[in-house]
Amino acid sequence: MCCTTYYRGAGAAFALLIAAFMAPASAAQCVARSGERTVALVELYTSEGCSSCPPADRWLSSIGRTFPPDRVVPLALHVDYWDYIGWKDPYARREFSQRQRRLSQLQRRALVYTPQVLVQGADFRAWGSSEFERSVARINAQPARSQIRLEISATTPQLLRVRVEAAVSDSSQRADAALYVAAYENLLENRVTAGENRGRLLSHDHVALEWQGPYGLGSRGLDLPILPKAKLADSGVVAFVQNRRTAEVLQALALPACAP
Repeated sequence: MCCTTYYRGAGAAFALLIAAFMAPASAAQCVARSGERTVALVELYTSEGCSSCPPADRWLSSIGRTFPPDRVVPLALHVDYWDYIGWKDPYARREFSQRQRRLSQLQRRALVYTPQVLVQGADFRAWGSSEFERSVARINAQPARSQIRLEISATTPQLLRVRVEAAVSDSSQRADAALYVAAYENLLENRVTAGENRGRLLSHDHVALEWQGPYGLGSRGLDLPILPKAKLADSGVVAFVQNRRTAEVLQALALPACAP
């Protein structure tokens, strides 16, 4: 379906923003645009202090290799509430624990747990089964209700400078829609010396290290800090639009880091 027909009557400002999504890329190739179908956002809430989490960490790494980014965007969010048992997870953030609790409350769940997988903002316990692929297929079959454009305009050893644009085509969703942006890193390893995973070498991919939002729709520039020893080839940016009232994710987009 032609985009001009699809967005007819959306209003001048919205039409101009959509036109920016459809414009050809410039000479810089550090750009990604979401497509006409919905991409599944997979959030894994995990911790290096949790003995049952390493299998889920490996699973998340595997789906990052199995599914292309126009079907699945994976993110590992390390929580801090396991730190008390003896091992402080270096990737854990309190805001990730708070996000997990907020999303659980929206779904009227009393407890949070690890490892927990959310797909499109909803609890998904069958992550290790064939039901996951069927669920992704159902999500991918849905027409996109949000459009996202990501561009990395500059990189330094300390940060990724990003421009992100987001719009929502479904007028009923706009009032509650919010934009979130994260910087992630792959191929992280840690030798755990205390707690439930003492003595184990743990490997992680798609680890969220910087998290910004919620933001309103439109266009904005952001600086996303990365680890001091981060390799550009192992880093990247994820943006997604989520309904803050229902927790439903409308669209997600990933862009591996690159030098503009």
